[in-house]
Amino acid sequence: MILHKIYEKRLLRSVKSGAIPEHIAIIMDGNRRFARKKGLEPHEGHFFGSKKAEEVLDWCWELGVKMLTLYAFSTENFKRSEKERRNIFRLLEQELRRLLKDRRTYERELRVRVVGKKEYLPKNLRETIKEVEETTKNHRKHYLNIAVAYGGRQEIIDAVKAILMKVKRGEVKPDEIDEKMLEEHLYGEGKYSKVDLIIRTGGEQRLSNFLPWQAANSVAYFCDVYWPEFRKIDLLRAIRAWQYRRSHEVV
Repeated sequence: MILHKIYEKRLLRSVKSGAIPEHIAIIMDGNRRFARKKGLEPHEGHFFGSKKAEEVLDWCWELGVKMLTLYAFSTENFKRSEKERRNIFRLLEQELRRLLKDRRTYERELRVRVVGKKEYLPKNLRETIKEVEETTKNHRKHYLNIAVAYGGRQEIIDAVKAILMKVKRGEVKPDEIDEKMLEEHLYGEGKYSKVDLIIRTGGEQRLSNFLPWQAANSVAYFCDVYWPEFRKIDLLRAIRAWQYRRSHEVV
């Protein structure tokens, strides 16, 4: 344990001496497998996953990360059991309520957004989302995006549809459409259109339709640990890998 702490401190000093990614996105995979390993019901793993997300938020803000996007629930996850879906939505509502009451949300000027097909979500969750987004809409120092009922291809399709509606109304000419315009019509805002580092836990080495536009030039870091077991060392190693890739880019 002592050696672990010494290593963590050295790694932290090393990472903080270099550039810090502005936008980190995380696929929080392995909650159910963690639960099975512990002899729990698969859906109980999401509780431990939500607590880990709270920890990781603190780590990121302390390091100076400006934006964090967490993949909480994909459109494909609607195929899961009703019990599991209900549990995930309940945990998400609790987490949003916690953010509303947490003084750090206001001290850090944290803007919270839920990105995805919010109309697919239960009414009470949609109302909570609306409240937290409205309450934090003027915050501009830090950004937290929670991807729920999210599909990357659908996000691009929705952006194209929104632009085409503007073309139809005469607000935009076809030859004015470019990358910048499409990015302005994605679900999030600010640095959301470009991800520096994507981390996936759980051992899978794929991005699973997560932020396909934003991740075009990002560094992907795959971590074998299940999400509830994700450590600060794992985050620091991911950032160090990003720093290494950044410093060795061909100009």
